[in-house]
This record gives sequence, C-alpha cells and structure tokens, in this order.
Amino acid sequence: MDAIEAAPPPPLSHWQSTWRYLFAIITGAGFWTATFYNAYGWNFAPYLALDLVLGIVSVVLMRWRRRRPLAIALLVSAIGGVSSAASGAVVVTAMSLATRRRWREIVPLAVVGVVASVVYFETQPGQADLAISVLFTVVFVSAVIAAGMYVGARRDLVATLRERADRAEREQGLRVGQAQANERARIAREMHDALAHRLSLVALHAGALEYCRNLSDAEVSKAAAITRKSAYLALQDLHAILGVLRTLDTDAPPERPQPTLADLPALVQEAIGSGTRVRLHNQVDDLAGPPEAIGRGAYRMIQESLTNARKHAPDTAVDVTLSGRPGGQLMLEVRNPLRLGSTASATPGSGLGLLGLTERADLIGGRLEHVKLNGDFVVRAWLPWPA
Repeated sequence: MDAIEAAPPPPLSHWQSTWRYLFAIITGAGFWTATFYNAYGWNFAPYLALDLVLGIVSVVLMRWRRRRPLAIALLVSAIGGVSSAASGAVVVTAMSLATRRRWREIVPLAVVGVVASVVYFETQPGQADLAISVLFTVVFVSAVIAAGMYVGARRDLVATLRERADRAEREQGLRVGQAQANERARIAREMHDALAHRLSLVALHAGALEYCRNLSDAEVSKAAAITRKSAYLALQDLHAILGVLRTLDTDAPPERPQPTLADLPALVQEAIGSGTRVRLHNQVDDLAGPPEAIGRGAYRMIQESLTNARKHAPDTAVDVTLSGRPGGQLMLEVRNPLRLGSTASATPGSGLGLLGLTERADLIGGRLEHVKLNGDFVVRAWLPWPA
C-alpha cells in the first residue's frame, strides 16, 4: 500500500533547475574520469566514448523526469548499468521519483537500480567481489531513495503549512467581515430604536404646534421645549452612533452609555411628559437585576413599542407590564387599544421596528410576538433570566 502521496511538485526556479543539471554533469564527469584512470590507466578505449555518449543522453532525458517520472527513472537507471557518466543523472532522476513516495514506483526503481549497479561493478575490470558490490549498491540505492522521500516529506510539510496559513488568512478575513457586518447590524438596530423614539416625539409636538391654534403661551413653550430637547438628544445619539461607525473597531464597546432596564422609569416619565398616557405595572423587585444584555433588550423592546403606539395610535393609553424572577424568565407586555376615530401620526416608519425587535429577542435567546387581541395591539416578549 502506498504511503501518503506527496503534493504535486512545485515548479523549479531557473537556479534550482540549473544546479540539478550541473550536479548530474559534474558527478557523471567525475565517475567517468575515475573509470578512465582506474580501469583503463588513461588508455582511451572505444567503450569510454560510448560511456560518455550514454551519459550525455541520460542528462538530456532529465528534462522529462517530471512529466514521465517512472519511465525516465527506470531508463536512466538501466543506462547507469553500462555508463559511469550517467551516475549523476541516475541520482537526480531517482531522487525526483522518490519524492513522490509511491511504493509501487519506488520498488521497481530500487530493483532496477540494484541490478544495474551490480552489473556495472561486475563488468568493470579490477572491481571488488560480488558481495561487496551488492552491499555497496544496496546502501547507495537506499540512501538515494531515503533522501528523495525526505525531500518529498519536507515539500509536503511546507505545502501543508502554506495552505494552512492561506486558509487561516482567508478565515480571518471572513471573520473580520462577519464581525463588521454584525456590528453594522447592531448599530442599525440601535439607531432605529434610539432615533425613532426621539424623532417621534419631535414629530408629535411639532404637529401639535402646527394644528392646535388655541394653545396658551405656556403650552406652546412646553411643547417647543420638549421638541428642542428631543431633537438635541436625537442629535447626541446620532453623533455617538456615527462615532462608532467611524472607528470601524468591531471589538470596541459602544462609545455612548447603553440603557438598561433600570432606566425604564425614566423612559416612562419621558413618554408621559411628551403627552403619551403610559401606565407601568412593574412586578420586578430590582430592575437592575437582569443581565445587561437582557435588560437592554427589554428596554429597547418597550421603547420601540411606545414609539409605535405614539405613531399609530396617538390618542390611546399604553399599559406596560413587567414580571419575572432570576432563574426563570423576564416577561414584558406592551398593550394599547387599536386606533379609534383618530388620525394616525404622519411620522414615517421604516416598517422594520417589530422585525428588529423579534431579531433582538432571538439573539439573546428569547421570544417575541405581536398580535391583535380583543381590540388591542399587544407586544409580548419572554427573555431568559439566569439565576
């Protein structure tokens, strides 16, 4: 069974390709010269010319060692059995094949290499006996194949590390993009919840100043003051939110302080001061008790429900009921009668308020519903409250 196969070999640079050819030529020339001296005592023989030609052919065949690795390695190894000048090409092609780490290719190459090497040593004059030739050949072929497999393993490791680095970089980019998208969605929800509440107050009192001609100076002054204050607070909220957008730091907390459930009485008083009839039925002992995310979510849900009631049923009273305990659920209900005979507010709406509240409830592990029930419009939410 084959070992884990190596990745496709990376392309060689000009220098990497050049030094392999230089190694094959210099090594082959060294072995050919040694044979010329040791076997023939500097007496030129026709066999030496054939040896040199076969060595040159082996070096040329190296050009296709990556396209046909097994065929070229076997052919060059076989030539090495009769040509000392092919020794360098034998080493390069054998190592190139061994980097693939496929035993079905390495075993035939080892057999051909051992046989060719033994044949070469036994056919040269003045060589050692067969046992020594076989031992040297086995050690030499094993070393070449082991070196090639090591190069292949290193190549695989580098490719794997590079792939992991690229994947980590891509995943990091995706995480950053997702974090930015989540932050933009969060800021959009905050902008909708905060600004819709403020601007609905501005629209309500501006409309009163426009259509009510019989207001006293004190009433006009009070309505104008509420309008000015609401517009000022809306500008503050907008400035803070845009400041967060400018930083583009998804890990930084919001710059402006976030309201919690403990701020609910102030929200109710603000709504009452603006002319909305609100009745708060609080059955929670400590409004600061729920976790920050749960308390903020409940506050925003009630704030948006009051804004919707002010826009769509400005002549009605709103009942806000709050109950729950740690270890159970925080339950809230905002109920107001459907509009009867009164003109709806001209304040434009995005149509996404209730959708945003439902999404907010889902994000903190709760549930929200809005229904028309017995002539009332009711918003209910159940939020987790850990002990």
